[in-house]
Amino acid sequence: MDPECSQLLPALCAVLADPRQPMVDDTCLEKLLDWFKTITEAGSSLLLLQENPCLVELLCHVLKPQDLSSRVLSFSLRLTGVFAAQEDCFQYLQQGELLPRLFGEAGPLGGAAWTAPTVRSGWIQGLRSLAQHPSALHFLADCGAVDTIFSLQGDSSLFVASAAGQLLVHILSLSMRGPAEGPPSLQADDWPPCAQKIVGHIEESLRSTATPQITQALNVLTTTFSHCHDPWTQVLWVQLHPLVAALLQKDPVPAAHSLVDLLLSVARPQALRAQAFAVLLQPLACVLQATAQGPGPSGLLDSTAADSVTADMLLPSKAACVGLLCQTLAHLELLLPLPQRPCPWPQAPLLGAAVTLLQLCRGSGSPASDAGRQLCALLLGCVRVQRAALDFLGTLSQETGPPELVTQVFAVLLEYLRSPDSSPTVLKKAFQATFRWLLSSPRTPGCSDLDSHTLLFLRELLPVLQKRLCSPCWEVRDSGLEFLTQMTRRWGGQAGFRHALLASEVPRLTEQLLRDPESYVRASAVTAMGQLSSQGLCVPPAGPEHPGSQQKSLLGELLHILSTDSEGFPRRAVMQVFTQWLRDSHADVVGDTEQFVAGVLQVAGQDLDWEVRAQGLELALVFLEQMLGPPRSHCPYAVTPPVAAPAGPLTQALQSLCRVRLFEFAFRALFDCDRPVAQKSCDLLLLLRAKTASSSSLQEPRSSPDVASVEAALQRWRAGDQAQPLGDLEPEVVLAVLRSMDLEGLRGALAESSDHVEKSPQSLLQDMLATVGILGENEADCY
Repeated sequence: MDPECSQLLPALCAVLADPRQPMVDDTCLEKLLDWFKTITEAGSSLLLLQENPCLVELLCHVLKPQDLSSRVLSFSLRLTGVFAAQEDCFQYLQQGELLPRLFGEAGPLGGAAWTAPTVRSGWIQGLRSLAQHPSALHFLADCGAVDTIFSLQGDSSLFVASAAGQLLVHILSLSMRGPAEGPPSLQADDWPPCAQKIVGHIEESLRSTATPQITQALNVLTTTFSHCHDPWTQVLWVQLHPLVAALLQKDPVPAAHSLVDLLLSVARPQALRAQAFAVLLQPLACVLQATAQGPGPSGLLDSTAADSVTADMLLPSKAACVGLLCQTLAHLELLLPLPQRPCPWPQAPLLGAAVTLLQLCRGSGSPASDAGRQLCALLLGCVRVQRAALDFLGTLSQETGPPELVTQVFAVLLEYLRSPDSSPTVLKKAFQATFRWLLSSPRTPGCSDLDSHTLLFLRELLPVLQKRLCSPCWEVRDSGLEFLTQMTRRWGGQAGFRHALLASEVPRLTEQLLRDPESYVRASAVTAMGQLSSQGLCVPPAGPEHPGSQQKSLLGELLHILSTDSEGFPRRAVMQVFTQWLRDSHADVVGDTEQFVAGVLQVAGQDLDWEVRAQGLELALVFLEQMLGPPRSHCPYAVTPPVAAPAGPLTQALQSLCRVRLFEFAFRALFDCDRPVAQKSCDLLLLLRAKTASSSSLQEPRSSPDVASVEAALQRWRAGDQAQPLGDLEPEVVLAVLRSMDLEGLRGALAESSDHVEKSPQSLLQDMLATVGILGENEADCY
């Protein structure tokens, strides 16, 4: 610890221990705790306490009966855990009986402060920090802390309950690491006492008839098997899996979704995994049975019975029905890409269930029973289930399906896209699911174009997209533009798509949305028009006598947006489009690349939005690489140095960079008040210097008047006076200035946090003391 901080620490500890002092805020306490963690990770905690006895005095003082803040008490518990994580410091604190008084029954456990969740949370976090060595395990067993952790699993605070479960997993794992001389026995009866106590509690909870206790035990096991993969976990599973299997036999299955999470994390016993999957599918089987046109189940796994118990769980209230269905769909969506998913995967029944759910939410389903009609009434217009079902339907596009079901998928998606009742969020998800299913559409062998059925769907879809682009709701217009951009990027070069799109009003409407009153829509329209233009899919010009005039008008309109739009989003989108056009050698760009780059950089350099200026540097980098070649990735073991560009082409390239005023743009950005812009400029100039490092034909003495003039101007720019431009530059002058600049040092300075001085530990201690008036006003550094 720095001497300056050591001098400030006693006063700060006195402030924290005095309940009469104004309360220090949580942010400062968190920063203080982080600082102590950094110190103890780098050195001895015991030495820290011996050199700063005020810290021990603070920990002892919080045990006195007084009206101490719960935040300070929680901080002290966590700080104690940080110190006690090192075993010699743990023994030091044990000698003074400090640890039992803080974490045992004589401490906060029996006081009024325990009612505060922040104190219970601090108690758990303190134990989590100190539980790092065998001495801590003995302490936990002797002071009764493990029993308290068991009770905190059911705490009213979800954060405390979750932390308690995670702490049990940590203690179990720590106790099973064994002594240094070897691993623990794989016989469960020979496990350490702490481990046996935790496992016994889990067994007792799994036998309980109370669902919350079962859920707690399942969550602890799920975390254990997800994070621990040592051999002892296999022994643990062998011991516990009969109890888990017994849960699957209950009617109804308790904590069904927690049980599925556990079995997915274990992923060992195939039979149990299949049983758990059957439990997970019951709500969807119930939905299919309620809407089946004929007798019998609908084929969602022959072993899955949509029993009356599941139906009772779905039908008592809308909240219960919606919650169970959304949870089921979310689990299945996560399960689909996993290798341990059940095999065979019931793709067709799941597709049918997703389509049926969407139909029930729209009121277009066909209930086949009273339960089905009640289910339809509960789900009608339910946006939450619609969103979950559309997400799941999109995920199912990763697999194939029977043609008749795929036809139903596209039909229900089109139904949602057409419906005036679809909310903006539902429409967005419908567009996303539609794109994913279009991507999975079958292809004609030897042809990358869309097949005839998909093109037929596309012709039905484009009028719907036209309507959505005219929606009074800006979110809907925005979603439609994003969908159009995705389709154009994927199929813009294919004849069938091009013909269908150009026969519609979509390109013309997209062009009109460049002037939309909502900035998000304007930005999306810029991106869409940029993509359409790249593919030659813009609106044709009014007459055949002006070929290319529409393209030029689009470039002009985008430049107008970049120069005049009051919102940042459209201007950023324009810069991204221009950068991509330059990278792809867009027809409008290759005509006069220098004029294009010069015009864009001039406008971007004056923009108040730092992201626009940063994107300008990205465009400058693309142009620089086109002139000089991309950066080489040098092998550290290469024998020969990188080959420099020939002098003639290099001179011409640098003259081109000078004509577009790229250097003035980059130098101005180098001293930008926004750090990301300055960093990007520094990287660009370093690349340029590396490209020209071996050139001997472009040398100019550093004492040249031109060089001195530019360097003087740059000094004024660094000081904040950027009114005077650099004027026309010659390549030799630019290279001389680059060689004289300490760009590596500047890059290192930019990599540091902009407030690294103000956030120093000394500054933190000064600010905390200044808050309570211990320091004079001028001594505080209140950043």
